[in-house]
Amino acid sequence: MADTPLQVTGSQTKHEQTISVLDVLGGAMKRSVAAVQDYAELSFRGITNLATKPYYFQDTLDQMDDIGVGSLPIILLSGFFIGGVMVLQTGAQFVRFGQTSLTGDVVSLALVRELGPAITGLLTAGRCSSGMASELGSMLVTEQVDAMRAMGTDPSRKLVTPRLLATLLMVPLLTGMMVFVGLLGGCVASVFSLRLSAVEFWRRSINALEFADLMQGLMKSLVFGFILATVGCYKGLTVRGGTQGVGRATTQSVVISSVLIIVADLFLTKLSLYLANKIF
Repeated sequence: MADTPLQVTGSQTKHEQTISVLDVLGGAMKRSVAAVQDYAELSFRGITNLATKPYYFQDTLDQMDDIGVGSLPIILLSGFFIGGVMVLQTGAQFVRFGQTSLTGDVVSLALVRELGPAITGLLTAGRCSSGMASELGSMLVTEQVDAMRAMGTDPSRKLVTPRLLATLLMVPLLTGMMVFVGLLGGCVASVFSLRLSAVEFWRRSINALEFADLMQGLMKSLVFGFILATVGCYKGLTVRGGTQGVGRATTQSVVISSVLIIVADLFLTKLSLYLANKIF
């Protein structure tokens, strides 16, 4: 009778496991550090794959078409009206001092140094980074990535590197198009609103630029393209939770890449201004 399963042989004490705030914060910190490590590893492999074969040129061309040509309408439309708004805002202040001719200088410097790369990076992140995350996340959920590994294909080389290379090539070109169209919109606004000559506006806009300004815009556009591509691919390849996880990864890719672009903009501006005084 002593071994019957219903017999109570003694009092049992239950110890409830308590979780402290420090444990929760420590676990969150560990997960964050692990995520940064995985992101750095994925980014490093995406870059180093460019030095070895095989190369997926067709995939790269397809991504260049999707990122560059697909983003062109929104970039051109936004750039035109941003340039017009800048002329209206700055021109309204310069009228008070009788220096409306300086409008072209301010608009060109702001577009080339800051607004062109930043707005292009944010718009491209909203369109392309989310698309990369959703596409790769869907492939991961449907086990296409596992099938790719089973066939001996490296997913980082096949999926990440073409998207990263295409973004690094297209974002600077999109930035240049935004700057040009922004100046065009500023010229239209200055002619019809401030009664300035179009020739005078373009002459001052071009003469105000230096080589350091162009390098600053190019450096920012390259870094912003790298951020939005790697973040989108990382969030897509780390999807958890099925189709709902794909939606969460898509949203997180846009939020994280946009925040990182804004944060990186501050440090890149400080670095570029320092290099402009030392090198250029």
